[in-house]
Amino acid sequence: MQRFDRSSSITLCSGSVAATFSCSNSSTEKKPVAMTTDSSLLNSELELQQEEELYQQLLLQTMGKMQTDTPDSKVIRPQPGMCVKTLSEPSKQKVFINICLSNSVPLPPEISREDLVQLLQSEDPSGYRVPMSIGEPHTEIDNNSQGCTAYDVVVNQEFFHKCQEDPLFRQFVILVSLEGLENKHNLELSRDWKVLKNRKFLGSVSEQNIRTKSRPVIQELQPQENSTATAKRPEFVLLVEPPAGDPEYLIAEIKLPGVSSSRSVLLDLGEDRLVLTARPSLFHLDVFLPFMVDQENSVAQYNRSTQILEVTVPVVSS
Repeated sequence: MQRFDRSSSITLCSGSVAATFSCSNSSTEKKPVAMTTDSSLLNSELELQQEEELYQQLLLQTMGKMQTDTPDSKVIRPQPGMCVKTLSEPSKQKVFINICLSNSVPLPPEISREDLVQLLQSEDPSGYRVPMSIGEPHTEIDNNSQGCTAYDVVVNQEFFHKCQEDPLFRQFVILVSLEGLENKHNLELSRDWKVLKNRKFLGSVSEQNIRTKSRPVIQELQPQENSTATAKRPEFVLLVEPPAGDPEYLIAEIKLPGVSSSRSVLLDLGEDRLVLTARPSLFHLDVFLPFMVDQENSVAQYNRSTQILEVTVPVVSS
């Protein structure tokens, strides 16, 4: 009997088969042959089975430890910042937004007051995004002992303090918090808000689970320094399917003339962001998506004849 261990080398089992033959002196009289099996064979088979079960247990333990050592998310407990009161449309129900702060949330890109004014006056102010963690709704009681809905929005601590120093930045962080809640929870909130003076938080501060790293669709994007300095922004079209009603898919059609193979394309897709780089320094695209998407179930296809990359991403239902 042969046994193959995990390094593909061959060893022979020590078990053997013993046969006992009994014969008489007579050439015509024959006795039946008696065969007995060595019990070491059974012991070897049992040992192999036990070793395989032990190996599977160790493998599962190792995989679980690897996932624990390198988590995709972590739990944070933010600090209260300010509480904003507004109304939901068209029901006119009171809604409170607890804008909280934490250093675990990434700091947005640096922007001056002049650049912020130009951004807000532009046709597409979505070019600048503020990283935030948006929690689930929770029911609270207001000062009039009436039920209301509250949401927690967490931004970077340094960015929050900067917004407190300038009324324009303060209005900006409230505005992006409203838009983030509307996109995630399919809400319509009034822009006639009020910042509560004597209350920084409605309810109790809850823990939030934030993602620590993104999961790429095709492969991890690791651009070299200054690799996008000479790259061009490709032409692209972003389509919503279906065109009317609740969106189910976003389809991005990106034109990449001169790109002969999908091997030259690096694509990174986050929850609300698409980043593309075509080597060597041909194209670079970095856009935020209008909806939260399911990047794990997204599909990217490159047509070499038309030189168009089509990226189809499911929209996360609210």
